[in-house]
Amino acid sequence: MLQGFTGWHALIILVVVVLLFGATKLPGLAKSVGQSMKIFRSEMKSTDADENESEDKAKDASGETKSTPKS
Repeated sequence: MLQGFTGWHALIILVVVVLLFGATKLPGLAKSVGQSMKIFRSEMKSTDADENESEDKAKDASGETKSTPKS
């Protein structure tokens, strides 16, 4: 998908972003993107934890025993 993506392409994209948003708004934009990514990651972790917890409850309810590794 990005096989032909080079440094020149990145430079052109950067110039377009600066022209669209202006140099003064870029730090605020970067900060908000960073905060959004942080929130997204924490939500994904909590979703994974919820799924694992519900799987454990389903196994416990069905009578399955948790296997322990033998040494």
